[in-house]
Amino acid sequence: MKLASLKQGGRDGSLIIVSRKLDRYISAAPIVATLQSALDNWDTAAPRLNALSEQLNAGELESLPLTMEMLAAPLPRAYEFVDGSAYLPHVERVRKARGAEVPESFYVDPLMYQGTSSGFLGPRDDVAVISEDYGIDFESEVIIITDDVPMGIDATVAADHIQLIGLINDVSLRNLIPGELAKGFGFLHSKPRSTLSPVFVTPDELGDAWQDSVLSLPLLSNLNGEFFGNPEAGVDMQFNFAQLLAHAVKTRPLCAGAIVGSGTIANQDTSRGASCLAEKRMLEIIADGKPKTAFMSFGDRIQIEMLNAEGESIFGDIDQQIVQYSVT
Repeated sequence: MKLASLKQGGRDGSLIIVSRKLDRYISAAPIVATLQSALDNWDTAAPRLNALSEQLNAGELESLPLTMEMLAAPLPRAYEFVDGSAYLPHVERVRKARGAEVPESFYVDPLMYQGTSSGFLGPRDDVAVISEDYGIDFESEVIIITDDVPMGIDATVAADHIQLIGLINDVSLRNLIPGELAKGFGFLHSKPRSTLSPVFVTPDELGDAWQDSVLSLPLLSNLNGEFFGNPEAGVDMQFNFAQLLAHAVKTRPLCAGAIVGSGTIANQDTSRGASCLAEKRMLEIIADGKPKTAFMSFGDRIQIEMLNAEGESIFGDIDQQIVQYSVT
């Protein structure tokens, strides 16, 4: 089942069921109005939504044509977004570039921070930033979306609370990060609103690519129409999504609609490119002593997409432009 939200019906959009080919849709209004409402009542809503999805894909229902421009983020706002850093090759390179070692604890205790969740950009929305001096970067990641998750559960139980999977561009303002981390209190200004993929999908849509709470497919990033990277999301993931989710609920529960991110996809094999500019710059520093790749400028475009084994888009593509925000 593939779910999305139209840019209508208020701040939380209008939930729709999308065909596997991402070209047609039907309204979910007879069952539930928004994705958040569906997640709040997932045990009863999901089977009914899935039945309509099967009818849609069988051509048994009258449907409407879909374009990505019609879509808001599937969850235009969420109660919680926590982002991990499960791909340690990324962490290792960032620290190596500044002459630091990775603490042993990083290999057994996940890194995670609390992100902005009060608003997510849609897949074709511009990324508005006040200044290029902030060091604008994209981060291509996989996310999972949960139902209600109790506090203190282990990874085995946590896996059963993963209900949907999607992609995210976790926008970062790199030049603001060092100053914030130096305060010892985490990210704030350096982590603005992120962008969600056009659709979220249930795990069964991924077939054998979803095993043991890991999505084993390449994640493609194109910058200004040119290939940037397609590292394998199923390789070098130190902590799977069930482990990340269990870490997130160590001292608190998560409510339905919580989003958990994988962190920037990165492989030990650098021939597949990278999933953010910061990593490419780190590799340049390691090789040459200084970076030569610039951060993003106004007018730049980033496209993020994942294809299945048949070359078909699973989640639709994030395709957005960086623009200057005008303070009024």
